[in-house]
Amino acid sequence: MQFKGIFLACGLYRLLSYKRKGEESKQTGKNLITTKGELLRADSGPCTDNLLNQGKTDVDPRDPGSTDSRFVFPASSTLCHPFLEARVPHSIVNVFPDLKIQEQAARAACSSQISTLSVLATSELCAGEENWVDSRTIYVGHKEPPPGAEAYIPQRYPDNRIVSSKYTFWNFIPKNLFEQFRRIANFYFLIIFLVQLIIDTPTSPVTSGLPLFFVITVTAIKQGYEDWLRHKADNAMNQCPVHFIQHGKLVRKQSRKLRVGDIVMVKEDESFPCDLIFLSSNRGDGTCHVTTASLDGESSHKTHYAVQDTKGFHTEQDIDGLHATIECEQPQPDLYKFVGRINVYNDQNDPVVRPLGSENLLLRGATLKNTEKIFGVAIYTGMETKMALNYQSKSQKRSAVEKSMNVFLIVYLCILISKALINTALKYVWQSNPSRDEPWYNEKTEAEKHRNLFLSAFTDFLAFMVLFNYIIPVSMYVTVEMQKFLGSYFITWDEEMFDEEIGEGPLVNTSDLNEELGQVEYIFTDKTGTLTENNMEFKECCIEGHVYVPHVICNGQVLPDSSGIDMIDSSPGVSVKEQEELFFRALCLCHTVQVKDDDNVDGPRKSPDSGKSCVYISSSPDEVALVEGIQRLGFTYLRLKDNYMEILNRDNDIERFELLEILSFDSVRRRMSVIVRSATGEIYLFCKGADSSIFPRVIEGKVDQIRSRVERNAVEGLRTLCVAYKRLIPEEYEGVRKLLQAAKVALQDREKKLADAYEQIETDLILLGATAVEDRLQEKAADTIEALQKAGIKVWVLTGDKMETAAATCYACKLFSRTTQLLELTTKKIEEQNLHDVLFELSKTVLRCSGSLPRDTFSGLSADTQDYGLIIDGAALSLIMKPREDGNSGNYRELFLDICRNCSAVLCCRMAPLQKAQIVKLIKLSKEHPITLAIGDGANDVSMILEAHVGIGVIGKEGRQAARNSDYAIPKFKHLKKMLLVHGHFYYIRISELVQYFFYKNVCFIFPQFLYQFFCGFSQQTLYDTAYLTLYNISFTSLPILLYSLMEQHVGIDVLRRDPSLYRDIAKNALLRWRVFIYWTFLGVFDALVFFFGAYFMFENTTVTSNGQIFGNWTFGTLVFTVMVFTVTLKLALDTHYWTWINHFVIWGSLLFYIVFSLLWGGIIWPFLSYQRMYYVFIQMLSSGPAWLSIILLITVSLLPDVLKKVLCRQLWPTATERIQKASRQCWDRDCVSEFTPIASVQSPSYQSNGLSAHSQTVMLTLWNSKEHLVFPPFAGLSNNCYSYSSRHYYHGASLETPV
Repeated sequence: MQFKGIFLACGLYRLLSYKRKGEESKQTGKNLITTKGELLRADSGPCTDNLLNQGKTDVDPRDPGSTDSRFVFPASSTLCHPFLEARVPHSIVNVFPDLKIQEQAARAACSSQISTLSVLATSELCAGEENWVDSRTIYVGHKEPPPGAEAYIPQRYPDNRIVSSKYTFWNFIPKNLFEQFRRIANFYFLIIFLVQLIIDTPTSPVTSGLPLFFVITVTAIKQGYEDWLRHKADNAMNQCPVHFIQHGKLVRKQSRKLRVGDIVMVKEDESFPCDLIFLSSNRGDGTCHVTTASLDGESSHKTHYAVQDTKGFHTEQDIDGLHATIECEQPQPDLYKFVGRINVYNDQNDPVVRPLGSENLLLRGATLKNTEKIFGVAIYTGMETKMALNYQSKSQKRSAVEKSMNVFLIVYLCILISKALINTALKYVWQSNPSRDEPWYNEKTEAEKHRNLFLSAFTDFLAFMVLFNYIIPVSMYVTVEMQKFLGSYFITWDEEMFDEEIGEGPLVNTSDLNEELGQVEYIFTDKTGTLTENNMEFKECCIEGHVYVPHVICNGQVLPDSSGIDMIDSSPGVSVKEQEELFFRALCLCHTVQVKDDDNVDGPRKSPDSGKSCVYISSSPDEVALVEGIQRLGFTYLRLKDNYMEILNRDNDIERFELLEILSFDSVRRRMSVIVRSATGEIYLFCKGADSSIFPRVIEGKVDQIRSRVERNAVEGLRTLCVAYKRLIPEEYEGVRKLLQAAKVALQDREKKLADAYEQIETDLILLGATAVEDRLQEKAADTIEALQKAGIKVWVLTGDKMETAAATCYACKLFSRTTQLLELTTKKIEEQNLHDVLFELSKTVLRCSGSLPRDTFSGLSADTQDYGLIIDGAALSLIMKPREDGNSGNYRELFLDICRNCSAVLCCRMAPLQKAQIVKLIKLSKEHPITLAIGDGANDVSMILEAHVGIGVIGKEGRQAARNSDYAIPKFKHLKKMLLVHGHFYYIRISELVQYFFYKNVCFIFPQFLYQFFCGFSQQTLYDTAYLTLYNISFTSLPILLYSLMEQHVGIDVLRRDPSLYRDIAKNALLRWRVFIYWTFLGVFDALVFFFGAYFMFENTTVTSNGQIFGNWTFGTLVFTVMVFTVTLKLALDTHYWTWINHFVIWGSLLFYIVFSLLWGGIIWPFLSYQRMYYVFIQMLSSGPAWLSIILLITVSLLPDVLKKVLCRQLWPTATERIQKASRQCWDRDCVSEFTPIASVQSPSYQSNGLSAHSQTVMLTLWNSKEHLVFPPFAGLSNNCYSYSSRHYYHGASLETPV
């Protein structure tokens, strides 16, 4: 500790010395009196660059006789070293002989302390020094560095076990119980159960404990089973065999035993067992190909590169002789980011420092392809691997139905407390009369007489809370969870949503948002890969103003005598030929495409003339299309070998270019570059990218002609790229190399420094030409968008493409119609006018004619309004989101939102990924709080998918990052139509009925108990038997509503698909509004009044048995309970439109189960019961004729108001859904079809056997003179003019005839 304190003092003193100004800051050393009275010198040069560059001081740090202890840095690099490495000379013990510590311990202590100091010191030392970042040092093969190089400090890291399970055998019960009781409902029922145990309550603790136990047990079994499956998967992964190098030999052991620093060998088609730094492969160029399908779903082959100084180690013995240390960042979940460096120690020289990036990192879960074997060193293991860090769950999303359910629960909780307070107060009012307070049969004891009044009242309040607590349905939570979980399988089982091309169907990543699919008001969609196929086809290129089209196509056929290059305009002169070939070479070299290997990986390749063309693989379909297109124009890219790119020119000569540097593509720069050296020694920088990023950097070339062609292609919906170049002299390249090297080895802010370097390098370019690639529209994308707009859903397209390309796609997919007036809010327009004027001008335009016209409250559009479409770009959005110059905090957002609300569609182009999320958030948090849905297929769409209420990923060609981070995943955009209009519609209808029904049946259940207290002196006497209290929600009434919520179809599937306007009927949480909630509540109160007072008046002064015996209170309660069970079950039967044998079995089976249970419960003497108050009660009640009459009469009276309400509303104020239900019944009743038969079932063979063809079963809803007519095909003698009825106007937004 004393030794550490000395060095801490040294470091602090050194830090202070750097902060001083003037000559004092330039001193080369400081003296400090230590606690031992000795002098210690701490080197304090003005900048550590001198140490980095020279590695020398006035005293050699490696000299065993030196007594100088100082901070020394690696001497192999000319760059600032961000870490203060502590190298302690051998004679450190001589400086402090009385400490008696071993040399190794001294080094460890010193290094540990000084590494702590470097956090402070490096931020203050000099301007060129980097900020401290947390890092780790890995010793390759667990070998100590050479003596005097640096301190060897072994560090502890986790083993390679993957633990995705949540529980262990020992903590499952306590941890699971803790998590379940964190739910308010479960905790509430636990409190009620404990109250029943502690105080004298009218009901048995079993009535609350058993349902709670059932709920907790079912949930625990489900979670336990899921966790057991996770344990099973973990064990299979942790026990798989791995080969690693030990003492120059190949050893095999289990994956879980791997440690950081182990050198691992992985063979072809094997997965990497942990995160590895790629050291070498069997390929001479030190590359390997990897697929990351299990990480991000990208099936394309990615190329990774071995460390330059280790790629020649091909045997186990070579690898075992490697002496190196790796410094890298601590684990973080970003799959595409890695910062580190490796120090390779040679026998005599100082260590060679090489930068490490994501191209050197092989991630756990990725698979080795087209490479026989590789060697790598483990740097992250187990739960520290990037794959494991990405296991973290996304933020929890809650549906609108769940929020409504919670609000309703609070209302019922208030009702419960009010009931308990009312009964408690009335009890003491009742007992204020002494004769009622102490009747002879219930005289109070002395203890009760002297009991504290407040305590007594509080006890009574709790007792009433227990008595009425069943109004809060504990089983509703379990039923809702089961409904969501089981209902989600209907999406995955949907064969119509299965895509045979990719062999996959839809995926459900979360079932909590099923009903939200029926509430969507805004859809935000990506363009490329979502609306389009992301299947690129090279169309043309423009070089120096001349247009080249590969293989002229006439009437869909390739002309047999056409040459490889066919020109649209005049043939270029000789002077253009050189630029033309330079353009083709640029496209052959400026890419990251890999050539798929043959069996002989490094052997000779077949040329295109031999009948076999090259197969290209890349993570970007654009690059493959360009390389294949240039191949058709005469230049073929062959391969990259030993850092040389080989291309085949038109003369079938192979040209070799040395690949010097790659300036990688990123979404901010929107371009990429390569620096190559030709065989003649000329150095070129080739750059390709978006026109907006290339044109500003061009100083020469035919810019106007190429720009004109680019704009023309963009209007036609083609994706365009521009190509430019510049020549570099050797001196310029040397400066570029140093600049890039400086940025690459940085451990802090590497991305920023690389971006700055790229910005400096990619300047003064000469424009060569441009390319055009077509991305075809997806199948039925236009029909899907049209249907969604008819459903009242606003569709926004958010894309990074340029405005002209995106607008052309929007016209093609019918987002914009030909009558749509486009409004532009772009940078170009803002440059002409200021933002304030542009916004107010657009606002006047869209609001001028819409202010006086009636508008659809859901879609915000009127049938008679001008159709507007808005186009906005990313730069304009940034200005809108900024605070206003006049200091108004409201900025322009509200004005922008008002404009958007009055536009039928919005196109946002040139959007960065975070801007997409900003748009979604802006709409989501607007005053209407609409439900939003985001859909995309690429990594750049993840941010908006996570931001939206519902996120849907398209399983596309840009990888599966979107699908992995989404709530649902679908193969194609067209499947969104059925997912929303059919599945979403059904999900919402079903769960809203489930929620309202649960509250209704519990009001029916508990309100008679409340009324009964007025007739029993508020004595907390229960109306129902304990068994009935316990099983009402668990057994008697639970299964029918669960099956209803899984299978109900109020209209047929085909009807929902053909008439999207039905989606409007359920918009804005229509079935869970307060009006509907109050109706269901009052219906439950009315039914409870009928149950109770109907039975009461029948029992009053009436002999109901043949022998004159009068029924008691248990018979009265049983009669009320029987009427209630039958009423709530038959109410559900009346609401059911889609009948199957399962519905019949469950509904009638539940009623039969109740009768059988009651007969057994009261007809047998059960030995485990101390008393049996229900013995023979149910049988005696059924033996009475008046009881049978009462049951039938009360059930009829209870159901009558709901039936009358439905009949009147359907006749006077029918919804679109109800009109179609009525029309369907009229249609099929004529053909002897049951009204309970779903419309969709007419497609079954049993109905087609009546002689009706599939074509003749189309029902059309035609708008004619404000009348809606059902138009039938001429069959069964029906005339089309027989079935017309008056209806309110509905705007369908398309043709006059809409299929129903």
